Amino acid sequence: MDGSFLNAMSGEWLDALYTQWQHSADSVPEEWRLFFSGFEFGSGRTCSGYNRSDEQAALKLSGVQSLLYRYRSLGHLLACIDPLSPCKLSHPLLELSNFGLDENDLDTSFVCRRFLKPRATLREVLETMRETYCRETGVEFMHIQEPDERQWLIDRMESCRNRPYISVAGKLHILEKLHQASLFELFLHRRFVGQKRFSLEGGEILIPVLDRIVCGCPEAGISDIVMGMSHRGRLNVLAHILRKPYETIFSEFKESVSPGFMGDGDVKYHKGHSCDIDLDGHEVHVTIAANPSHLEAVNAVVEGKCRARQDRYGADGAGRVLPVLIHGDAAFAGQGSVMEVLNMSQLAGYGTGGTIHIVLNNQIGFTTLPKDSRSTCYATDVAKLLSCPVFHVQGEAPESAVHVVELAMEYRRAFSRDVVIELICYRRHGHNEGDEPAFTQPEMYQQIAVRPPVNRIYAAALAEDRGFSSDELEMVERRVNEALESSFNTPPVERQVGFSDRWSAISSGYSDKPVETAVSAEKLLTVARRLALLPSDFMPHAKIDTLIQKRFAAVLKGEGIDWGNAETLAYATLLDQGHSVRISGQDSQRGTFNHRHCVVFDSHGGRSYTPLETVVRDEAVFQAWNSLLSEFGVLGFEYGYSLEAPGCLTIWEAQFGDFANGAQVVIDQFIASGETKWNRASGLVLLLPHGYEGQGAEHSSARIERFLQLCAAENMVVTYPSTPAQMFHLLRRQMLQSFRKPLVVFTPKSLLRHPGCTSTVAQLSTGSFQTSILPSGDLSVARQILFCSGKIYYELEEERLRLGRSDAVIIRIEQLYPLDLESIKSLLDLCLSDCRLYWVQEEPENMGAWHYMERRFKNISASVLYIGRPADPCPAVGSHHIHAEQQAEILRAAFSQ
Repeated sequence: MDGSFLNAMSGEWLDALYTQWQHSADSVPEEWRLFFSGFEFGSGRTCSGYNRSDEQAALKLSGVQSLLYRYRSLGHLLACIDPLSPCKLSHPLLELSNFGLDENDLDTSFVCRRFLKPRATLREVLETMRETYCRETGVEFMHIQEPDERQWLIDRMESCRNRPYISVAGKLHILEKLHQASLFELFLHRRFVGQKRFSLEGGEILIPVLDRIVCGCPEAGISDIVMGMSHRGRLNVLAHILRKPYETIFSEFKESVSPGFMGDGDVKYHKGHSCDIDLDGHEVHVTIAANPSHLEAVNAVVEGKCRARQDRYGADGAGRVLPVLIHGDAAFAGQGSVMEVLNMSQLAGYGTGGTIHIVLNNQIGFTTLPKDSRSTCYATDVAKLLSCPVFHVQGEAPESAVHVVELAMEYRRAFSRDVVIELICYRRHGHNEGDEPAFTQPEMYQQIAVRPPVNRIYAAALAEDRGFSSDELEMVERRVNEALESSFNTPPVERQVGFSDRWSAISSGYSDKPVETAVSAEKLLTVARRLALLPSDFMPHAKIDTLIQKRFAAVLKGEGIDWGNAETLAYATLLDQGHSVRISGQDSQRGTFNHRHCVVFDSHGGRSYTPLETVVRDEAVFQAWNSLLSEFGVLGFEYGYSLEAPGCLTIWEAQFGDFANGAQVVIDQFIASGETKWNRASGLVLLLPHGYEGQGAEHSSARIERFLQLCAAENMVVTYPSTPAQMFHLLRRQMLQSFRKPLVVFTPKSLLRHPGCTSTVAQLSTGSFQTSILPSGDLSVARQILFCSGKIYYELEEERLRLGRSDAVIIRIEQLYPLDLESIKSLLDLCLSDCRLYWVQEEPENMGAWHYMERRFKNISASVLYIGRPADPCPAVGSHHIHAEQQAEILRAAFSQ
């Protein structure tokens, strides 16, 4: 009886058959007799039609079904997947006695549900289960919550017993990829003695696995692959998957070529690469993202790059762009960022249609064994949070690995979900080629030392196959060796790195040339009117409705434009000019401090409405996503997105500015240094709420000092705007200027509703972003100049006016880096010779911009004194009362001079 038959039966018919069986068990077919016996036995019922033989038969039938379930759930525990360990022959949880069965039942025929056949002998069942789940491939999939997905996998695995058919040509191709992987490493070892390369030896199976992914793209409808991986085996992947020429790789070992751009460059096993591969008329663009040494940090970047490409392709984008992430076993289990990226998988703002994860399991992390590096059975167990299939493949079984890849590609296409493939291998050398692993794992490396590489094992297996001649097999190896030797002395072809394709119109250099960012009053009024017009059947919260109308009234009146209004108008006018906008972060739709409300919700039903979508032009898109509770993962994602979308204003907003320290690796290794290392520019915007309002150490400082410490060679722009108009022009400048640099914006909290922090339509419709703001008045009569940045200006100005200090002038530095020192010097030239100069800040002396500004002032021979909080290991105090005292002391010190 199969499931479709059971579903088609009527209840009345089944009741009648059950009644018939109760009166005469022999009058119904055997399978129904067993079924009803099992039903009554399980429910504790007795009847005249029940007998002892029926009970035993029902128990055995139930045992067969339990056996099927157990093998599907736990068969992987008996799988022969470790090349360094002998295969297990049995497992106590899979013994027949556990199911009320024994060897006498092997040739008994049983009714089987959800099996290949409606009826099969126990022997057939066991053979199918063991060959499917207990050979070179172990599968974990019964944790998947969707029955259809589980059955989909069962149907495809058990029908072929996870043993694929591979043609003669296909086997020779696998052998060639294995030879390429192995002989390449031996060649590098011989030609470049002692140089680090982070060899793939022991894990060469990765190359035919990745090759199969690429070759499977035409059938899957994939046009783009974006890969991410660490240093282990990277050179091998670059050469044999991304087709980076041997001569280019060899020249990097010889250090005979420049990096191809002006910058610091990076080590050869961190570099990215891309190529176009023609597969019988179907072109696939394959990219591997540049990455730092920080393991797993590139994962989110890859997902962001994929999402940007998918968004650009439109409705079928998720099917066309495939993310492939290659992990190490210790890192996959140990790095928390892995979970952050896995958690993005099914989120509307961050999903990429399913990622293929390949865990290259070396069975060691540097010198740490699995028992000391994880608390789980498998390195991949964290991936079960996604309810996705996990395949464990023996690292010396390339045909099984290729089969799993094909299954993974098909599964992703069917269900748009992640798949994890663990290749259980070993690491032939130490962490690098100069490391001696036998110091810490002597027995393991004695075993590895005598083990032949997988290309030799597979070649020997093919040699035993009558379909292959020795000449044919030797020719494959000879062809690989000849390619390596012929490339060694061949000069490399110069290749442009970066600023191609969508980046070709973007300048590679920074410019301080003013950018016209003003928008006419008429255009501002037009977009403001559209933003204020809600659908007639849409009823937002009364306060939100008031806010929306108040914003429109401010534009109509020409004054009183607050921060949220100016920011929204910046997005609206960019969208109106055809520039896309994407903003993401925790609470970004509303804004942490309730100022944005770019997405509003109906009070009756909860449906959402996005006013900014009404002003888009051409192919522009507005996206605002409330992110998962993650900084590392989400910032990395948005950085990756920005790399693929120079025409989109891509923004990441921290809930509080100092929460960015949870993503410090992304800031240090990608945002600040990505261009000088890899010539990969980014226009990503970081919005970091900053300001001292007595909210304690973790809600005050966005760590200005850390960002300024990272600034050099015009690598990014760091700003602290103090007015809504400045924010308007700054956001627009980011898209309208000729180049792209990361933009760090320290944004306000209390100023969002400060009555003095408003702007006029005239300030938005004229001028541009000002790197510094000067007061009106004559500097030549000033006795004291207070330089500051951000919120503290409003408190200083209020105190200055209260004291009537017309001889004190406050200058706001709005752009901290690159700093316009020439303009500051020109201002100081207008001052009296005995004019006193001060830098005033809220932050402690060892934080904020003070030490950075002090060095810059010295460069123009200006003597500037410090006013602010004393040095402190903590950014801010926890007491609101003490905070107020400290703030008052700053103001007192500023005007007591």
